[in-house]
Amino acid sequence: MEWKGVMPAVTTKFTNDDQLDLEMFSINLKAQLDAGVEAIILGGSLGEASTLTNGEKQKMVEHATNFVEGKVPIVMNIAERSTKAAIALAKNAKDWGAGGLMLLPPMQYKATDYEVVTYFKSIASNTDLPIMIYNNPVDYKIEVTLAMFDDLLKVDHILAVKESTRDISNITRIRNTFGDRLKILCGVDTLALESLAMGADGWVAGLVCAFPAETVAIYKLVKAGRIDEAIAIYRWFFPLLELDINPQLVQNIKLAEVATGIGTENVRPPRLPLMGKERERVLQIIRESLENRPKLPDYKSL
Repeated sequence: MEWKGVMPAVTTKFTNDDQLDLEMFSINLKAQLDAGVEAIILGGSLGEASTLTNGEKQKMVEHATNFVEGKVPIVMNIAERSTKAAIALAKNAKDWGAGGLMLLPPMQYKATDYEVVTYFKSIASNTDLPIMIYNNPVDYKIEVTLAMFDDLLKVDHILAVKESTRDISNITRIRNTFGDRLKILCGVDTLALESLAMGADGWVAGLVCAFPAETVAIYKLVKAGRIDEAIAIYRWFFPLLELDINPQLVQNIKLAEVATGIGTENVRPPRLPLMGKERERVLQIIRESLENRPKLPDYKSL
C-alpha cells in the first residue's frame, strides 16, 4: 500500500441494540470510496477500539475487505495493553484481510522509550504487513522521538507515521532527518492543510467520516498547488474540524454523520450521546456548516 492521500479513521456503526451495524457501515464506506480516499482505517480511537471485541474487529475487517473489493487497502489499528495481545491481533488482522497496520504505543502504561521501541519491533517481527506508527503524545502521553524512529526505521516495513504531536515544525524535522524514508500523515484535523503544505504525504482524518468529498478536495487542491481554493474550503470546514479535537469527538462526529445521512448516533457505553447545551452547540455548528456548504471544484481530475 502507499501511505498517502486521505485515510478516514472511520467510526464504528452500532444498531440501537448495540450490535455492529454493517448496513450503515457499508453506506459510509461507499461514500468514502466515492469521494476518493486512499485507505480505510478501522478500530482507531474514533472507532471506539477499546470497546470492541476481537470478534467484532474480525467482522469489521472482513466486511470492509469484501466491500471495497481491492479498491483501497484496509488498515487495522493495534491498541493493546500487552505485547502478546498486540502480536496476536496483528497476525489475525492479516488473516482477516487487512493490508496494513497502525500501531499505538502500549495502552494504560507509560512505557520508557526503550520499552516502546521494543514493543513496536516485537509486533513488526511477527508480521510482514506495512506499518504506520501513531505518534500522539497529547492523548497517549508517549512521544515517539526522532531518535526512536531512527531505531525503528531499521525495520523495513515500518514506513509511516501518523503525526499528531500538534507541533507543525515536527514535519520539517522528520523530513530533514529521514527524507522520504518515513511517510508523514497528519493526524490532527485542525492542522491538516498546514501539514500538507509543509510536505505531509497524507491525512488520517476524522470529520471525513461525515464529509468525505470536502476532505479529499482539500488534499487534492493542496497537492495540485491550488492553495487559495483549498484554504477557502478549509476555512468553511474549520468549525467542524474542531469537533475532532475534543474528548467527545466520537459523539460529535457521529452527529455530523447523521446530518449528512451516512451514519447513526449510536455509541457504545460508557460513552453516551451528547446532551443539553453541549449537544445544541455541536448541532448548531453542523447546521450552520450545512447551510453554507461550498460547491466543490472538480477535484477528482487533479
